[in-house]
Amino acid sequence: MKLRYSHKKLLVMFFDIVCFLAVNAFLGYFVHKFFTVMIDTESVVRTAILYAVINFLCLYIGGEYRKAWKLISVRDYLSCTVEIFIGSLLFFIIIHFWPVGNYGAFNIATYLFCGLSFVFSTALIVLIRFFAKRYFIYLVSAGQSEMMKRALIVGAGNAGRILALEITNALKEGKKDFCYSLVGYVDDDLNKINEKINGYYVLGTSFDLKEICEKYSVEVVFFAIPSCPSKRKAEILEVCAETKCEVKVVPEVSSLITGKSILNQTTKVNVEDLLGRDPVELDTTKITGFIAGKVCMVTGGGGSIGSELCRQIMSYQPGQLIIVDIYENNAYDIQQELIMNGIANKENLKVLIASVRDREKMESIFRQYKPDLVFHAAAHKHVPLMEVTPEEAVKNNVFGTYNVAELSDKYKAKKFVLVSTDKAVNPTNVMGATKRYCEMIVQCFSQTKQNTEYVAVRFGNVLGSNGSVIPLFKKQIESGKPVTITHPDIIRYFMTIPEAVSLILTAGSMAHGGEIFVLDMGKPVKILTLAENLIRVYGKKPYEDVDIIFTGLRPGEKLYEELLMSEEGLQKTENEKVFIGTQIDIDEATLEAGLAALKQVSDANDSAGVVKVLQEYVPTFHHQTNK
Repeated sequence: MKLRYSHKKLLVMFFDIVCFLAVNAFLGYFVHKFFTVMIDTESVVRTAILYAVINFLCLYIGGEYRKAWKLISVRDYLSCTVEIFIGSLLFFIIIHFWPVGNYGAFNIATYLFCGLSFVFSTALIVLIRFFAKRYFIYLVSAGQSEMMKRALIVGAGNAGRILALEITNALKEGKKDFCYSLVGYVDDDLNKINEKINGYYVLGTSFDLKEICEKYSVEVVFFAIPSCPSKRKAEILEVCAETKCEVKVVPEVSSLITGKSILNQTTKVNVEDLLGRDPVELDTTKITGFIAGKVCMVTGGGGSIGSELCRQIMSYQPGQLIIVDIYENNAYDIQQELIMNGIANKENLKVLIASVRDREKMESIFRQYKPDLVFHAAAHKHVPLMEVTPEEAVKNNVFGTYNVAELSDKYKAKKFVLVSTDKAVNPTNVMGATKRYCEMIVQCFSQTKQNTEYVAVRFGNVLGSNGSVIPLFKKQIESGKPVTITHPDIIRYFMTIPEAVSLILTAGSMAHGGEIFVLDMGKPVKILTLAENLIRVYGKKPYEDVDIIFTGLRPGEKLYEELLMSEEGLQKTENEKVFIGTQIDIDEATLEAGLAALKQVSDANDSAGVVKVLQEYVPTFHHQTNK
């Protein structure tokens, strides 16, 4: 038999009233018969009703009927006892001033009657709650109780309190999608410990989280501190992950102003939350001056980095945005998104399907639109695939970059910004070697070209980008398949897509030509640890519920990536998170000779020849196949 929360509450009230009536009536007859005090049936009934009403009101005002029986603790038994004691005391005073039979006399019978009423009522009420906690709730709500998950809220601030109220209301209304039995809160404010907030106690601090989850058999943890600093948030979420509970996160403060239910907005933990990185702070005034009113071109504008570049550029009100991409589906998606968001129209947005490898087509685009700022994000990026067809990496990455960079100067673009990668540093794979060659083109052109300032932006792995390992991990976990990692010791630097794009725009606004900008990537992350934590925040156990398999390093893959070559030093910039690698002189004749050699072997689709030429003209390239 299933009962709604309101029905169960009425049932509890009914049992309490019956207990008070029965105890008082029985003791009325017993005590006065023992002391040979004459009292009529009407007086006994009237007194029993008075006693029941007073104690029921005390329990109601004390909040006893707002509690979930499944979660009653010793503290709740004590509060119930205190409330019945207050009710019995009030009853004792009332019957003195409102005599019923011989109750008004302060004699031993009156004292004994009131005292025994308190003792027996308390014992019966507490026993009912004790057995209800263990058995009764499962009998009256067998179906619903199985659906309910025991929940704990991390953070007893505004967001946590609102969340607790919404969980309580959802329980009262019988909403099956949000059916949680709330245990209480944890909060690091020591002044809140043992405080009762919205009917639930603050049970301890985040340092007690594991013990509390184990003690109260918690199944779901809600992280409800939207304003928590990123580093501390990551620390707490790591502890949450170790509890093996499902973890849900209340969104940022800005998301809560929408007026929507907080419970509806809670999400699973993002990998970004586990990294503990504070977002890069931008000088928006400088970027606005850099972009506003300008014609901006983004190559590869439909990709993960390119599309975010388009979003952020449009927020700074450019004169026009030109999106160039070879893949029509991605280009169409970002076009429709910008239009639907009301920040783009037919006048300020042009989407063109073209390949950066097609010199004539790209020149016609430059001739027609004459971009002021060029952001070059088009590239082949998948390391293993480029190992199989290195000639395609050269055609797209090297010659695509050369075409766009040279045309930028020819049509007098103010700045050209290359999106590069940490894999260009001491590359061990073809993709990294081609990106290093792209950097060399940019640095050479900064020395030889007059019309355009050239700059490269180098960063590590981007969470959520095409080819990122995280989406793969999530798919594997959600499908119940083993998580695959190439090596147990592999480490990587990580950043978010918005961070990467913020760096690109910041670098572009600060650039004077020839620089390679590098982001402070924070501490490197061990991929194995990241995978284990990700499995835990899904409420699963690594190696038990979800296995982890090591597949071996892929062709050209390193155990760790570097952000700088040995000959590059770091210079500080006005942004403490952004640094500049020292300019390296590039010999133009050597660069042109390398391009000619690469052109010959790539046109012939000579894979081995491509690798050999790259090794000759990229001195830091040490090819490894990991076979």
